[in-house]
Amino acid sequence: MKKNNAPLFQGFVLGNGIVKEQIYHTLRDHILTGRLPAGTKMPSTRALSEMMSISRNSVIAGYDRLLDEGYILTRKGSGTYVAHNIPDLSISNSYPKIELGEVVAPDEQVNNRNDPVLDLWSNEYEGRGMNRLFAVGVGCTDLFPHALWGKLLQRVWRQSRHQLGAHTHPCGYLPLRKAVCRYIKTTRGVNCNEDQIIIVNGIQQALNITARALLSTGSDVWLDNPGYKGARGVFMSVGAMVRPVQVDSEGMNVRYGIENFPNANLAYVVPSDQYPLSGSLSLTRRFELLEWAKSNQAWIFEDDYNSEFRYADRSLQALQGLDQNQRVIYTGTFSKMMYPEFRLGFLVVPPGLKEQIMVTKYFTDLGTSYLEQAVMTSFIEDGHYASHVRRIRKACYERRTTLVNAIQDYLADKMIVQPSDSGVHIVCWLQNGLTGNEVEEKARLLGMGILSLSRYYHGDVLRQGILIGFANHPSEEIVDGIRRLAQVI
Repeated sequence: MKKNNAPLFQGFVLGNGIVKEQIYHTLRDHILTGRLPAGTKMPSTRALSEMMSISRNSVIAGYDRLLDEGYILTRKGSGTYVAHNIPDLSISNSYPKIELGEVVAPDEQVNNRNDPVLDLWSNEYEGRGMNRLFAVGVGCTDLFPHALWGKLLQRVWRQSRHQLGAHTHPCGYLPLRKAVCRYIKTTRGVNCNEDQIIIVNGIQQALNITARALLSTGSDVWLDNPGYKGARGVFMSVGAMVRPVQVDSEGMNVRYGIENFPNANLAYVVPSDQYPLSGSLSLTRRFELLEWAKSNQAWIFEDDYNSEFRYADRSLQALQGLDQNQRVIYTGTFSKMMYPEFRLGFLVVPPGLKEQIMVTKYFTDLGTSYLEQAVMTSFIEDGHYASHVRRIRKACYERRTTLVNAIQDYLADKMIVQPSDSGVHIVCWLQNGLTGNEVEEKARLLGMGILSLSRYYHGDVLRQGILIGFANHPSEEIVDGIRRLAQVI
């Protein structure tokens, strides 16, 4: 006598407008919760569709998916049954159950070296929302040549059929490396050949692979103070000891670094446009730094993220171009000229470091995306990049002038603009008791990306100030933004 399983399906209400996905999920849930135990005979698709007053096709589709995933099985001449070995249960029973909301304590053997990096992160991303007015570190995104880039992308895509089956070299797409080599030798005075160039996913990756290739736990690293938190976080993540070096009107105080941390393994510097205070490293200090690196067999990491954004003078020669002893690792990026998520940059490494850096890069990500490299190659070789740089530089100069004038008109009693002829942000020193954190918070409530200078100090905050980006919005929005900011502070 056949067992009647109809009572198991009583109250099995699916509602109106049922579709096959609901059939599948509802039956699956009943199986997993035990309401339909293993071995239970399922109604025929016709019987269940009549019982539920739904389309038989929906039931058939739901059954088919349950069969494919192993929740039910068919026996020839007998019918359809709930399987004994349920996929979800066989997997989940192999692992301890964790209730929702339960926090799993870290194992004692977990490496806690990154705890300081987590502390450094804290509110790092706050205030950096995409396209915020006065966002720091963002170029003229509104002037990106979308139509032209699309045409180049289409052209590259049509020609890429044979490229798609292979990985690009770990050092990057050779035509791009050649184009970059020609460009930086001409515009930045870098002394290199294409064999020394490694294409990377932005300066942050350049820092990361360099740190992992050259540093170890306990290595001393010079970092200017205030300085770039992204560099500090990378060095801390590999266990290096970050040694803050004072900054003044001539840039990093090299003599201070030599006197206090003479045996450092690496010095991170931004000679062309110190971040965040702007200003350049004086020629005297450049030679002091190079001599120290030579004498101590130390490395210099030159971050040239901003050299194309100079408005009064031509770009300064890279520190790497002065190096006669192969101690400088040089890096640059395209993201400031293009847009923040355009993760494409380059490293120029001394010949003796080439293999070590390349291997580290390879085991980091195998290689950088081919399409972006190929399109960027065309963009440079066809002359579009040089034209784009001129256009962006002109627009940035106008927007910077507008910002400075607006601050003088609306906030002269609250802020003093630090003179600078480079970069995509300005530094404002605060007066009358204002703090950088206070201004940053009020600006954030207005949807602005202004940042407090206190974010960049390693240790005590020596002076209250803020960073205001000016590149990513037209002049009228800049004036209106400063007027609104003045109303709240």
